[in-house]
Amino acid sequence: MSNFVVLIPARLSSSRLPNKALADIHGKPMVVRVAERARLSKASNVVVATDHIDIQAACEAHGIKAVLTGTDHESGTTRLAEAATILNLADNDCVVNVQGDEPLIEPELINAVATQLQQSSAPMATAAHLLTDYADFIDANCVKVVLNSQHNALYFSRACIPWPRDLMRSGTEVLPKDIPVYRHIGIYGYRVQFLHQYSGLTPSPLEQAESLEQLRVLWHGFNIAVQITSHAPAAGVDTLTDLERVRASWLDTYK
Repeated sequence: MSNFVVLIPARLSSSRLPNKALADIHGKPMVVRVAERARLSKASNVVVATDHIDIQAACEAHGIKAVLTGTDHESGTTRLAEAATILNLADNDCVVNVQGDEPLIEPELINAVATQLQQSSAPMATAAHLLTDYADFIDANCVKVVLNSQHNALYFSRACIPWPRDLMRSGTEVLPKDIPVYRHIGIYGYRVQFLHQYSGLTPSPLEQAESLEQLRVLWHGFNIAVQITSHAPAAGVDTLTDLERVRASWLDTYK
């Protein structure tokens, strides 16, 4: 595996959980816990890209490098493009985007996405796992992805894809056995050149309809390589209930 850098976008503002990035998880801010998990990967460097000096100060107090980016970014992806410029990363460098609200992220998943990117000709990579639960299949909060024969994404959707017509007509609430159904995992790898290119791509109607920014990439004709993992990662933190779950899990897993 060649060198890669983990960049962690972290905003102070959060509508469902104010100051989420600084939420305490057994003595350290959540974003610091994320960075510590990322440091267990094979990344050559782990850097937080934030919009607020309080997050930068909290990271640096725990020995985590953090760069201050603009406050007007539309997404974590454009924030990382600015961070890549600040860090003087080369166009052919590889970056893995680890969300700042994923304190239970598995280092092995980070490595796998980096490897998938480096071994592919695609400018971007992500991950997915096999779905086995029909309830998840029909859940609009569970994003599905369909792949081609090269393990590149054909489409991402909140809808039920692929749609097994005959099985669904039968009314049986089971998933097909002859075709895989994959759930998308929100971790991304990019070549730095494409990070900058993404910032100049216009939003797509599909992206806006589904509220899935990765559809902008497919809309403009770029490939996204998909790494298939054997199991679902732990869920991130969006609400206070999620935070309490992570705090409990942290004690069980990492104490």
